[in-house]
Amino acid sequence: MKAIAAMTQRENRKRCRAALGLWFLATLLAALLPAVAAAQQEPVPEKVPETTEEYNHRLNQLAQIVETGTGAGARAAAMDEYVIGPEDLLEITVFEAAEMSRTVRVAAGGEITLPLVGPVRAAGLTPRALESVVEELLRRTYLKDPHAGVFVREMQSHAVSVFGAVKKPGVYQIRGEKTVIEVLALAEGLADDAGDTVVVEHSATYGHSGAELPRAETVEVSLKSLLTSSDARANVRVRPGDIVKVTRAGIVYVIGEVKKPGGFLLRTNENISVLQALALAEGLTRTSAKGQTRILRTNPDTGKREELRVPLGDVLSGRAPDPVLQARDIVFVPNSAVKSALLRGSEAAISIVSGALIYHR
Repeated sequence: MKAIAAMTQRENRKRCRAALGLWFLATLLAALLPAVAAAQQEPVPEKVPETTEEYNHRLNQLAQIVETGTGAGARAAAMDEYVIGPEDLLEITVFEAAEMSRTVRVAAGGEITLPLVGPVRAAGLTPRALESVVEELLRRTYLKDPHAGVFVREMQSHAVSVFGAVKKPGVYQIRGEKTVIEVLALAEGLADDAGDTVVVEHSATYGHSGAELPRAETVEVSLKSLLTSSDARANVRVRPGDIVKVTRAGIVYVIGEVKKPGGFLLRTNENISVLQALALAEGLTRTSAKGQTRILRTNPDTGKREELRVPLGDVLSGRAPDPVLQARDIVFVPNSAVKSALLRGSEAAISIVSGALIYHR
């Protein structure tokens, strides 16, 4: 009986331990599941573009999204709101009198000339408003119930100038307003030396009613924010007559005793330090005089070049701060005559020893 009782107690203890383990596991899972679910629901941050190719890829993606979201109805509405200007080519149709239909170009003064009607002021009107004007003039003279149609065949007055660090700078005609992304896409994207800032210069323009539209102002947009932010306000609206300029990236130069001398773009217009610039140049050569490193900087006020000594040895050891470079700075690492002589001597010695070994063989 005692043996049976002991076995029963052992079984009970096992069951208790198993139940306790299950309870602990259930408690742990209950604590972890909400955190796991939250992590799964948290959106993965989008990769920030770094190279010009990545910037242009993202730019094309966003431009396609905007184009897809702008349906035929929206484009037709934009055409209805289009304000006719000088040099636009208009197709005027009079449905009740085909002989009066014409394709005319708006003169520099803003007028067109129609047969039997004479000069008609077209600049400043939308196509729909010009239709009403033509119908009213015909109603007063020749036709009882005329119906006219106006179609803008060529737009020449709604120009946006795009220049700076873009692949295809120039003047582009737009219908109504466009976004910065759409305008940059018209210029085929960013050039290799594009900086991180787009400057939009809004011009003061006038609607067909003569009322002044938003006043002239200048807006600066960060390209990084434009291409990665979900805030629609970053995608500034561009109107006819505006100027869009993409700033060029600053450049720092590293020359002298470095493995890869050259100019390096500051793509995000952020300053870099001397050590970062040397890292881009793949480091120093064996014959560099790092203690004589200089920063050559042009004073923007006087135009004179200044030399700033860089105690590179102390910077590398952390005893001196790492100087911050400005755009167009030149980091010059001179050659060490002593190191060069020692290197040439060691190379000559190695050559002599190698020759002697070969000779004795």
